[in-house]
Amino acid sequence: MDLKAILEGLLFVAGDDGLTTDQMLSVLDIDKEKLSNLITNLETDYSNNNRGIALEYLGGKLKMVTKKEHAEYYKKLFNNEDNNTLSPSALETLAIIAYNEPVTRIVVDEIRGVNSAHIIRKLVFRNFIKEVGRSELPGKPILYGVTDEFLDYFGLASTKDLPIINFEEIESETDLFNSKYKEINEDI
Repeated sequence: MDLKAILEGLLFVAGDDGLTTDQMLSVLDIDKEKLSNLITNLETDYSNNNRGIALEYLGGKLKMVTKKEHAEYYKKLFNNEDNNTLSPSALETLAIIAYNEPVTRIVVDEIRGVNSAHIIRKLVFRNFIKEVGRSELPGKPILYGVTDEFLDYFGLASTKDLPIINFEEIESETDLFNSKYKEINEDI
């Protein structure tokens, strides 16, 4: 098996979370010297001009990142008119942050039931949300809040202008056994 290819796949799967040295050693079941050689070889592959990915240690974890010299193209992708609409998952994430700010990504993930790191990164890039501090929880996770651009986009003076949500009404509508929509049983 090609351990370098496996390491590349592991880094891709880990995404923004990255991998610690201990995680890589444990999963690959190799020693530190062999791991160091694999990382060096992978970094060499990525250092070629025909590659758009690089490896960086950020926060004590090895991560795949895009090359800084290509940043102008990444900006074009996100500033493209076709990409100016917000996806349902982006709207959902924005709503969670707006109604619960300041909030960590982990709390957003728990509410949504899926990993929101990619969407949060896009929303930060589009300047709809920003880092507003650090939580006192272990690891000091980033706290997010909405920006003035968010308020402008949705025509709000402040987050106090957000519509009030009646959660009791929503919960009663989602009761499958007492739904206001009844099945009609017609004999044909």
